[in-house]
Amino acid sequence: MRPLSLLLSTPLLLLGAIAQAQEPARAVFAGGCFWCVEEAYDKVDGVLATTSGFSGGQVEAPSYQRVVAGGTGHAEVVEVTYDPDLVDYQDLLHVFWRNIDPFAVDRQFCDAGDSYRSALFPMNAEQRELAEASLAAVEERFGREVATEISDFEAFYPAEAYHQDYYQKNPLRYRFYKSACGRDDRLAEVWGNEAGGLPLP
Repeated sequence: MRPLSLLLSTPLLLLGAIAQAQEPARAVFAGGCFWCVEEAYDKVDGVLATTSGFSGGQVEAPSYQRVVAGGTGHAEVVEVTYDPDLVDYQDLLHVFWRNIDPFAVDRQFCDAGDSYRSALFPMNAEQRELAEASLAAVEERFGREVATEISDFEAFYPAEAYHQDYYQKNPLRYRFYKSACGRDDRLAEVWGNEAGGLPLP
């Protein structure tokens, strides 16, 4: 029989363990076509959900058609919800860089326009510090300036339902688009065998 003191302390220990578990965190990344960015992050252990949408513009709750037509200032982004006990923001940055062409200005692969620009939208001071350090590391590695922007997060607007999990719902169309767009070839050209960012270091 366990001592009474141990029995009484067990619920407190359980509550302490629950309190120490971190709440899910969020991060927002713009890497061109949000279908492709969703696919990249869905492969990461510790990522709980990915949602395609828009950030970085001046129009509230814009439609996809309005964003790609230009003039709203928004970029196609993916909001990543993750478990910080399993994966951290620095790991997510590692995946981000290796899934974009950091030198492309206002485009990614075959998609052109400022809505397809690459950008980081840090949501707090810690994320901004890590984002800036990661950008500096990429510039040092390649010895040239990158085009990727860093802008403080202001708002995230989910895209229409048909955009969510597009690569899973429409696998044939998605694979054709991704291949025709030359995304994998350009990533391999820039990043070599690190393209895609997995496995994490």
